[in-house]
Amino acid sequence: MPKETLLLIEDDPEMRLALRMALEDEDYRVIEAANAAMGVEAFARETPDLVLLDLRLPDRRGLDVCREIRAQSIVPIIIVTAQTDTHDLVAGLEAGADDYVTKPVVPKALAARIRAMLRRVALHERPLDQQGDASSESSTGSSVPAPLIIGELEIREAEALVLRAGVPLELTKTEFRLLVELAQHPNLVLSRDQLLERVWGYDYLGDGRLVDAHLHRLRNKVEAQPQDPKLIITVRGLGYKMQSP
Repeated sequence: MPKETLLLIEDDPEMRLALRMALEDEDYRVIEAANAAMGVEAFARETPDLVLLDLRLPDRRGLDVCREIRAQSIVPIIIVTAQTDTHDLVAGLEAGADDYVTKPVVPKALAARIRAMLRRVALHERPLDQQGDASSESSTGSSVPAPLIIGELEIREAEALVLRAGVPLELTKTEFRLLVELAQHPNLVLSRDQLLERVWGYDYLGDGRLVDAHLHRLRNKVEAQPQDPKLIITVRGLGYKMQSP
């Protein structure tokens, strides 16, 4: 099997070296970029499986790089931020990042995050009869689950496709998994911890801001009036639920 490729966009050469060596020990292929321009060029050239993006770059804001990558790809993006930069953290997630790590970065913890994210991506991209989500093959072929219909939304899990009033929506892989998880449990409240476990991976250790930021982006795409949501409902103190008409 070819090695999975990670793009590391980080201006600190010592951190780049330390992370590259640690991640290569985990059997990843690591492409380095010392600034935003090099990172964007390397992304177009290498088509990596995952991007690690520092938000503080010398030539351009990491947030802008995140938005540019997200505008052309649904590749997983993990942002790197200072622990006290709460504003940067939330802004990075709302710009399209899937996850975050704080400085100083612990390489083993980062590797665990990467494994969880790539594992979920790989599972999502397997044929359904290899995921355990479809019936075994019969003489007529594999069984495909019926689309999930929630209001104006039509969720075709087998095709990784979501339609709103017949119009396809552009969702990241994380947004899609989050929507499917909620839609598969209509009217059931799911806590932030449950969503972190089911969407980001069983060994993920995170906080609720990750869920909140992604649900904010998701509402902007699936709700007719995101400020007055009718589909994805916040249940104060408990979590979120998909409101089924």
